[in-house]
Amino acid sequence: MTHVATLVGAPGAEALTAEILSAASSRLPGAREPVILSPNEAADIPFAPGAAYGNHAEGAFADAAYCRAAMSVLRLALGDAPVDIFVQPISWRRKKLLLADMDSTMIGQECIDELADFVGLKEQVAAITERAMRGEIAFEPALRERVALLRGLAASVVETAINERITLTPGGRALVQTMRAHGAYTALVSGGFTVFTSRIGEAIGFHENRANTLLIEDGRFAGHVAEPILGKAAKLATLQELTVSHELAPEQTLAIGDGANDLAMLEAAGLGVAYHAKPAVAAAAQARVDHGDLTALLYAQGFSAREFVAE
Repeated sequence: MTHVATLVGAPGAEALTAEILSAASSRLPGAREPVILSPNEAADIPFAPGAAYGNHAEGAFADAAYCRAAMSVLRLALGDAPVDIFVQPISWRRKKLLLADMDSTMIGQECIDELADFVGLKEQVAAITERAMRGEIAFEPALRERVALLRGLAASVVETAINERITLTPGGRALVQTMRAHGAYTALVSGGFTVFTSRIGEAIGFHENRANTLLIEDGRFAGHVAEPILGKAAKLATLQELTVSHELAPEQTLAIGDGANDLAMLEAAGLGVAYHAKPAVAAAAQARVDHGDLTALLYAQGFSAREFVAE
């Protein structure tokens, strides 16, 4: 077997029925018996495309194109079942580098929107955030515009926001801790702010975090962010830098995010996953999680539930 399709149902939905597995297997050439990773929730279906199914063996690009096409076929076969699908070569499946976005990915909120709420501007700032994450406006000027609206806000509200408003995404600690236990390096890379990533990165267990710096004067936000801004290009550069410094092949890397500023790193990673993402990002990414939590990325690497490091 050269390839594997991984099906992951929404947690608690028990969506991965025998009928679903049978429907998926019937669309995969040379499909073997499913390997259950978690009963009624996740399973692998090993298969072999063979020469009759395109030029997947001619290189990484052709293989990625085949896998994307196979995922589309499976989505059609499964209809509206709340099941996420990954199709990939079995080789290089276990990743050695994880890069993750923070806002709306490793946490359930957009931190800058929560800060804006303290000055009564959440609706205005959230609208700008949404447009930037959809790729409708450039990230860097949009960030400067939103940060300017925070001018004069006491920096101490960050503590309140973290304690009262920020929630960790389910499965995040299991994802990071399990990958670390198997030798992977993990980095939180955010277009948000270090005052959040330093705390959240530590809480989840990342090796390092990188983000933008909010400038503070006399204990209050100055309305400016340190330049250069960490955006799409910097996320991609971080992926490339860490891949080289850890002496990895690109195929050994995993990236996850939800917004337009994540797309470059998602496209360059060995496995780039759009997590409950904006439509344009979900459409462009190699794979996507629409129904599951962050443990879906562990199932995609072939981990069974019993192998997860407890959160």
